[in-house]
Amino acid sequence: EVQLVESGGGLVQAGGSLRLSCAASGFTFDGYVIGWFRQAPGKEREGVSCISRSGGTTYYADSVKGRFTISKDSAKNTVYLQMNSLKPEDTAVYYCAAHRTSHWYYCSTYGLLYTNWGQGTQVIVSS
Repeated sequence: EVQLVESGGGLVQAGGSLRLSCAASGFTFDGYVIGWFRQAPGKEREGVSCISRSGGTTYYADSVKGRFTISKDSAKNTVYLQMNSLKPEDTAVYYCAAHRTSHWYYCSTYGLLYTNWGQGTQVIVSS
């Protein structure tokens, strides 16, 4: 069974940091683009970041650029989202997702591309 499991969410003060993890089971990340998305109450889902199969191509939404870093550990079949300088507006449920691709250096946060989704982890940033 293909599964993605997020962890690392929690409550943090503004200016603090969290590291989210996305662990895969039932498949390896090697053939997949991995993306992080978030959804705040009453708002549409937002594509936050993604990383290509190679790990050499990454993308960040303007709202998180310079503060968030995505990385992957292929040996652990895990993708991370390091979130620094957190702001109250970063409060949301964060989801990781995967979609298979033949492209080695491609990455997009277009949500409809993604076929496998985790259950989400809550991030709350207090002011």
